[in-house]
Amino acid sequence: MKRAFTLVLLAMFAMTTMAQKAPLTDGKVRLEAMQKQLQLRDKSEFKDLHWQFLGPTNLSGRATDVEAVKPKGSSYTIWVATASGGVWKTENEGNTWISTFDEQVTTDIGDLAIDPKNPEVVWVGTGEANIFRSSMAGCGIYKTSDGGKSWKNMGLENTNTIGRVVIHPENTSVVYVAASGNEWTTNPERGVYKTSDGGKSWKNILYIDEMTGANDLVMDPSDPNTLYACTWQRVRDKWNDPRTYENYSGTGIWKTTDGGKSWNEINTGLPVANQRGRIGIDIAPSNPDVLYILLDNYEIAYKAKAGQRDAYGRPKADVIKGATVYKSSNKGESWKKVSGLDKDTKRYMEGHSGTYGWVFAQIRVDPQDENKIYTMGLFLNTSTDGGKTFKRESRIHMDHHALWVDPDNPNYLLSGNDGGVYVSYDAGGNWKHFVDIPVIQFYNVAFDMGDPFKIYGSVQDHFSFSGEVNLSRGRDRIQPVKWNSAPGGEGSTHAVDPRDPGVVYSCGFYGSLSRTSINSRGRRNNKNILPVMDEGEKPLRGQWVAPFILSPHNPDIIYHGMQYVFRSRDRGNTWKQISPDLTFNELDKIGDISYQTLFALSESPLKFGLLYAGTDDGRLHITKNGGQDWKEILNGVPKHKWISRVIASEYKLSRVYMTQNGKRDDDFQIYVWKSEDFGENWEDISANIPLGPVNVIREDINNPDILYVGTDIGVYISKDQGKSWEILGDLPSCYVHDLVIQPRENIMIIATHGRGMFALDLDTVN
Repeated sequence: MKRAFTLVLLAMFAMTTMAQKAPLTDGKVRLEAMQKQLQLRDKSEFKDLHWQFLGPTNLSGRATDVEAVKPKGSSYTIWVATASGGVWKTENEGNTWISTFDEQVTTDIGDLAIDPKNPEVVWVGTGEANIFRSSMAGCGIYKTSDGGKSWKNMGLENTNTIGRVVIHPENTSVVYVAASGNEWTTNPERGVYKTSDGGKSWKNILYIDEMTGANDLVMDPSDPNTLYACTWQRVRDKWNDPRTYENYSGTGIWKTTDGGKSWNEINTGLPVANQRGRIGIDIAPSNPDVLYILLDNYEIAYKAKAGQRDAYGRPKADVIKGATVYKSSNKGESWKKVSGLDKDTKRYMEGHSGTYGWVFAQIRVDPQDENKIYTMGLFLNTSTDGGKTFKRESRIHMDHHALWVDPDNPNYLLSGNDGGVYVSYDAGGNWKHFVDIPVIQFYNVAFDMGDPFKIYGSVQDHFSFSGEVNLSRGRDRIQPVKWNSAPGGEGSTHAVDPRDPGVVYSCGFYGSLSRTSINSRGRRNNKNILPVMDEGEKPLRGQWVAPFILSPHNPDIIYHGMQYVFRSRDRGNTWKQISPDLTFNELDKIGDISYQTLFALSESPLKFGLLYAGTDDGRLHITKNGGQDWKEILNGVPKHKWISRVIASEYKLSRVYMTQNGKRDDDFQIYVWKSEDFGENWEDISANIPLGPVNVIREDINNPDILYVGTDIGVYISKDQGKSWEILGDLPSCYVHDLVIQPRENIMIIATHGRGMFALDLDTVN
């Protein structure tokens, strides 16, 4: 009896200690974890299972940089850096594309640079500097010496975002990197770095502080020791977009004439430092005395009117001048505004960058004409008079982040935007879309019970789409297809009535909720069913991708999560609030981005009214009686950590799974938990999973011992309730944001944020 009691105490102690997990923030540890990932993959029982790409074949995704070379007598070799789909290459000007970055710890790319003396050598800076809400962290800088067949990490693994890589044109062992630093937290690994030995060692040659990074960098083509750097003081809160504050002083432009040994500020003619947002810079190759910058100008242009709303339905703030172009004709000694928003000019620039100028700030100068410039915002804009007037390009996808102009043929343009990569052979007169670069950024996936069945998902900057999974050629020969537009928006979740595939529910960004009836001809009847608060009550807060579920007991019953849980018993026609505010509801964390909201909902398939609700600010509650009483259940697990998923077991009433995601703390730890007692106690079941963050967990639909987890690297399977894990299939490194199992066909569908959707036949697994 005494020994048994001791074992119980030891088990309880082990459970408590296992639950105390420290954040993982060190880039070197992440690189070591990636090596464990590759070893785990090679030993996996399931390594030969093949994930089948589902498309869409008619969409692509965000490109962050694009460059090309054209050997004499050859086609252009084009390199593309993507926001979350790695690095792609074509050697035949886009006829076929090769993914070259499939085995790295991150596939989120900030910038790339081709060695001017050897086109087989390419440097890649990881971590998208645009810091979208869906951007991922990088892990330093990589180099290939064999045209992308292999890559080596060359250091700077804690910079997390890199905005620019510049190679010395004569001594290509000298490389400069503009590191903008962590997206969500402060860190000292920011500023301009230089290597003189091909990446063996690095020196930080321009450092301001742990909140100020360098996001752009340009070299004088007539003097490679002269460089200009743009610094940006920023950190992104979970509840606010990046912005400038009254006490910010680090944002500005710097110049060196001795290869980075010393720097001088060159901000004469610009707004004061705390009114400068992100800055992009370029130099005129035909006249290096001339430079242009695109500045996100925080000076107030005019006051917002009472009751006005912005593009996302939020109260409109006072309008800043925003996108403003300045020119220097004396190597940066002084700057003069050439275009921008003010009361005396047309408001063309007001629509340049929308409400998020911090995403853009890219500017290019024609290599042969100092008066022809391109600015990148919502659209690609061209000026032929030094920035006095612009022409907007509206025939290609919006949200522009990259442009390469052939220095030998300025009519040849490569544009990178949220829709992918486009080429023009006539200076923008006509465009061709390289749509077959499959780097689509899905947020999630849902399915219907039609035959053949359809899957639904929302895509970054593309609204929502659905595609058919056709098994007529066999379960191992599913073909990627074109997808059609579907109800919902860019940041949407979906659910389809299991009795009728023509009834689709969709939740748009910030929690807007709709029910759509689709007839046999594809015509839609849409009804907004978002709960309405009474006058005087607090406004609803919904996450960018807000959760709602159809009850597994009755699909007429809907649960919807804002800061409260709502329930409808009649398909959304009427609603009842069944919870108090389940977030921390801290007033100083209510900003211009919805935060302190629900992010995860689950109802037990075994008992109606047994609900779990998890929040983005790290709270988890249970109700066993349909919302009459709620109890917080996070004993022993990390606090204030984003709840990415909660799943009530379909095999055991008291069993529940929960995952936490540390992305917004720049934390890459693996948080996977199981409780056998309704969340009273939690067991860490992350076991041998090498690396997070973790996005989703699911039970197998046939075997209670099998679990699946999706992370920012791939998909894992456990056959023993989380005691050990193996890598599932031949998936490349990718961000698996969601996974579901179509029960009739026993096929798993995963939604990746950067590589589209894939299917796996689970009959081969269980």
